[in-house]
Amino acid sequence: MMSVFSVSNVSAASPVSFQDALEKGYRRANSTLRGITSIEVVAERANVEAGAIKEYVVDLKILFALEK
Repeated sequence: MMSVFSVSNVSAASPVSFQDALEKGYRRANSTLRGITSIEVVAERANVEAGAIKEYVVDLKILFALEK
């Protein structure tokens, strides 16, 4: 049997780290999407304010199986 998948694009931010932003993005997506099979980090960037990193931002592609 063949599975069908869809992709959802998500951006998440954290004042702590890229890893924390990734985990926040995953937790949020997991609260509304079922069947998540993988996450691709598409981009990472940091927002800077007054010469210091204010927050870490990740753009994610979340792959999930569509239900029958």
